[in-house]
Amino acid sequence: MRIVSLDGSRSPERMSNCLIIQHVAPEAPWSIADALVGAGVDIEIRRTFAGDDIPFDAAGYDGLVVMGGPMSAGSDEGFPTRQAELSLIADAIESGIPTLGVCLGAQMVALAGGAPVYAGSYGQEIGWAPVTLSRSCQDDRIFAGLPHKLKVLHWHGDTFDLPNGAQLLMSSPLYPCQAFRIGEVAWGVQFHLEVTAEAVDAFVAAFAADSAGAAGGPEAIRVDAVAALDAIASPRTLVFNRFAALVASRERHEGPPVHRLKDLVQLSN
Repeated sequence: MRIVSLDGSRSPERMSNCLIIQHVAPEAPWSIADALVGAGVDIEIRRTFAGDDIPFDAAGYDGLVVMGGPMSAGSDEGFPTRQAELSLIADAIESGIPTLGVCLGAQMVALAGGAPVYAGSYGQEIGWAPVTLSRSCQDDRIFAGLPHKLKVLHWHGDTFDLPNGAQLLMSSPLYPCQAFRIGEVAWGVQFHLEVTAEAVDAFVAAFAADSAGAAGGPEAIRVDAVAALDAIASPRTLVFNRFAALVASRERHEGPPVHRLKDLVQLSN
C-alpha cells in the first residue's frame, strides 16, 4: 500500500485506489488518508493549489474524496478546477463509487446533487460546536452507531440546501445541513471530523483572520481541541474505517442520476 502523487505510478497488480482532491495545504485528508492506507487502498492526491489537474470523470477509481478550501463552490472565480470537479463528483455519484466531500467538498457534492450553495445567513461557523445526528444515521453505512451528539470542528461561511432525494444525517443549531447522503455511498460532511491536533494547529495558523473572529479566538480553538479530539477519536476512526472498507471492496453501488455539467453550471450562475 502506497500513497501516490500525480506523477507517481500505481502498483502493477491494480490495488483498490482512491482519488483525493486537496485544495489548500492545511486542509489535507488527515485521518481519512490514514484509514484508506490502513485498509490497503492506494491513494492519489491531486493538489489543485500546486497546479495538479482534475479528471472530468471517475473512471479507474474505486473511491473519491474532495476536501475543503476557502473558495466558493458556487463560483469559478478563484476556483479554476471547479467545473472539472463538479463533473467528476457527478460521475462518481452516478457510478456508485464511494464518495466523501468535506466542507467545500460537501458543498460541491450538494451542488452536484442539484442543491444551491450560498452564504450562510448567520455568518461564519468556526470553532468547536455540536452536531445532532438524525434517525437516518441509524442504518447509514458509515455513521450508524455514533452518539446522538458530537462536538466537532466547524470552519465555514457558506451553506447549502439538502439535495432532492438525499438523506439528512446531521444538523447544528446554526445550519441545518451538516451531513447528508445521496444514494447509498455518497456523503457530504460540512464539518471537519478528520482533524488531528496537528490539523487544528494548521487551520489556526493558515486561517488566522477566521480564527480571530471565532468566540475566544484561536486560543479557545486550541484549548477546546484537547477534549474534543479525545471525544471524537473513536467515532472518527469508526467512520473513516468504514468508508475505507467500502473503497477497498471495489464494489459498485447503484447511484442516482444527478445533474450533468451543463446543468450544474446553469444552477450556480
